[in-house]
Amino acid sequence: MAQPTLTFPRPVFAKLSPHPFLLRSLCPQSESDPAGRTNGRAPREARSINIHTSSLSHAHGSAVIRTGDTTVICGVRAEVLPVASIPQFRPRAAFEEETETSKRAELKNYDLLVPNIELATGCAPQFLPGVPPTALAQTLSTRVYSLLHGSGMVDVEDLRIWKRQKKEGEMEVDEDGEEEREEQELVGYWVLYVDLLFVSFDGNPFDAAWTAVVAALKDTKLPVARWDTEREAVVCSRESRPLKVRGLPVACSAAVFLEKEYGEPGEGRHWILLDPDRLEETLCREVITMVVDCSSGETRIRAIEKQGGTVVGRELLRGFAGVAEQRWKEVSKAMQ
Repeated sequence: MAQPTLTFPRPVFAKLSPHPFLLRSLCPQSESDPAGRTNGRAPREARSINIHTSSLSHAHGSAVIRTGDTTVICGVRAEVLPVASIPQFRPRAAFEEETETSKRAELKNYDLLVPNIELATGCAPQFLPGVPPTALAQTLSTRVYSLLHGSGMVDVEDLRIWKRQKKEGEMEVDEDGEEEREEQELVGYWVLYVDLLFVSFDGNPFDAAWTAVVAALKDTKLPVARWDTEREAVVCSRESRPLKVRGLPVACSAAVFLEKEYGEPGEGRHWILLDPDRLEETLCREVITMVVDCSSGETRIRAIEKQGGTVVGRELLRGFAGVAEQRWKEVSKAMQ
């Protein structure tokens, strides 16, 4: 009489022994079976992405991003910041020469781009109600902040608010005759508050958050602001203008899965898992993120981040650039 065997459904086995379960999927017993992941994707296959903009009626720009079971909402709210409220503000002339470096420094010094990320209760089991912001939320906010300033997507000129008036006593001559010259004075800035809320969380939060930020900024329309001499304040009209966003930087992340669960990097085989889900992230100790921009016709690497491990080296980075370029095409198509 055969002894009864104890079997578990796949979801139960995945929770009891996640590492052997994923390893079994990546190393099929039959050579005819392709290597895959427990979520059904190939090692270098990303989840499909859906982008919907203008979802929030009370924001100047918004986007909802869904990739697999990760969903994030991003809203951009613009507020006027008078220069009188900026400590140690340095007045500048309207025609003063400036460089790209000085423009980026102006954005950062006056805190004109303010991202904030919240991991909502219920988006994943580990996020509990009534607790301070998690370390993950703060880390993601810092990474988004650094990339916002480093990528140069937003030009500070689009955020400046000028006071324009005719300059008395001086005339300039052009082809059509004599015209009074305008005198310009910088009186304020637009501050962009970029708030992100994760509705559901299933791994790879940075890629989803950054895609939501880019889509929301491209959807942003700022009211036309001017200086009212009688009120001595900045007033806004109902007319709006799109925010100019330069380029289309896209983040592409992958995790390194080792054959030996507790072995040292370099021992045994390893797999590069593109766009890891929440289960895969808990099993991997090394993650790489590459931000590329192909909008100009050539691939430009805007940023590279690597956390933990020693598997990812120069040769793997060169090959990963092609993977990131393919991911850029997928995200660019979804934004159209």
